[in-house]
Amino acid sequence: MTVVWVAGLTLFIIFAALFAGLWLDKILNSKPLFTIVLVLISIPVTLFLTVRIVRTTSARIQPAIKKEITEEEPHRGEDS
Repeated sequence: MTVVWVAGLTLFIIFAALFAGLWLDKILNSKPLFTIVLVLISIPVTLFLTVRIVRTTSARIQPAIKKEITEEEPHRGEDS
């Protein structure tokens, strides 16, 4: 589920930057400037959010994995 959420967030940020850039370029009559700048800015923002979401999700999973580890029998040593 997290993968779908991250993919949706990535697409939303990139398309929001694209349409905001196109809108600003249309209003300010600066054809590709704002579109290119906003799309380029959206890339590190998307990467940062992806890493943050993955780290948060994996931190939630880690305690469950630690609980599943069973204790090993103590080493009895060899009789010589």
